This record gives sequence, structure tokens and C-alpha cells, in this order.
Amino acid sequence: QVQLVESGGGLVQAGGSLRLSCAASGRTLSNYAMGWFRQPPGKEREFVAAISSSGASTLYADAVEGRFTISRNNAKDTVYLQMNSLNPEDTAVYYCAADRGGYIVRTPTHYDYWGQGTQVTVTS
Repeated sequence: QVQLVESGGGLVQAGGSLRLSCAASGRTLSNYAMGWFRQPPGKEREFVAAISSSGASTLYADAVEGRFTISRNNAKDTVYLQMNSLNPEDTAVYYCAADRGGYIVRTPTHYDYWGQGTQVTVTS
């Protein structure tokens, strides 16, 4: 069993930056692909970014490509999401997720473990 805890969310003005962290406990993350998802108010959960177990491969949603960067530190069992040039449309609860299969995919159902989420609010 893997427990995931997100942190780093908060309130930021448009154009600003935030760095989210996802720390794991229970098992090492080094064998898991990791993903970040978000759920805007009143909308369904959507894919943001994913990273392979080694960190060599990444995948981004079109809406965040070029603004967000996913990375990981397997020695610390932590995954990060650096978010730059934030805009109000990025307002959402952000979740990290782990995939035992090791594949970087956009589909939430592929992921086996989820954190509780962290709120990101971007004001105009």
C-alpha cells in the first residue's frame, strides 16, 4: 500500500508560480509511474502531467504544456509539479497518483493510489 500526501497548494495571483509536492510512504515510489490530476470547481477530474518511474519520460496536458513541469526524486520518494504562469483556469484541487504498471497515461482509472489533494486558487 502506498500513501500519498500532496502539499504546496495555496492562493496565488495570475502570472505567479507554485510548486506542488507529493510525498509517499509505505513503499518506495521508484517502481511507479506518477501522475498529477486536477479537479476544477464543478468539473470532472482531468489529467495534468505524468512521469515514468525513472523520470526519463514525461507527458503533459495541452493546457499546461510549457508552463508546468513534472519531476521526481526517487531517493526522497517525492514527485513535484512546478507550475508557472498560472491563470484563473488553473484553479482546482490537485491530486497526485501512482501507477503500479509504470506506464505514463492520461486515464485516471489506470492509477492505483491517490492522495487527498491540495487546493490551488489563482486570482485575476
